[in-house]
Amino acid sequence: MDITSKTPFSNLQLELLKLYAHQVSESDLANIRELIGQYFAKRLTRLADDAWTRNNWSDDDMDRILDDPNQ
Repeated sequence: MDITSKTPFSNLQLELLKLYAHQVSESDLANIRELIGQYFAKRLTRLADDAWTRNNWSDDDMDRILDDPNQ
């Protein structure tokens, strides 16, 4: 039976559940959390850099976007 058809878990959650089936030290757990955070931070930076390039934004444009109360 395919577990993904019976659970509301995402593919990421399922992969992490496999990892969590094994006991890890608190130190390892902290390192894993850090790695996950770094991955998503780098991904977000790449997406922002791509948007910057695609939209040909300047520093003034970014200041205007950041100062927009609707953002």
